[in-house]
Amino acid sequence: MENSPEIKAFIRENSSLFWYTPEAEKENIDHEFLVEHILNYGDLDAVVKLIKILGVETVGKIFRYTTGFSERRKNNYFELTYNYFDLIFKKHAF
Repeated sequence: MENSPEIKAFIRENSSLFWYTPEAEKENIDHEFLVEHILNYGDLDAVVKLIKILGVETVGKIFRYTTGFSERRKNNYFELTYNYFDLIFKKHAF
């Protein structure tokens, strides 16, 4: 699935957060990878913009899926990041 122009522009704005992804592949990263990196490494403006683009329910579902998928995936989030967004999405997305 190809990302929308809006998502591609958002990825370009936050390109430094995807430091180990080859430049030619950045615009086509999947939404799970995008959400994980923005929540872990992005600033508040990036998080707010991501939620505006995808919607709080979609971001919450992606977060819930990736953290419930396996312990390894859950451990991809920093502990404080996981706890904070777990509370946020429980209140606003579910």
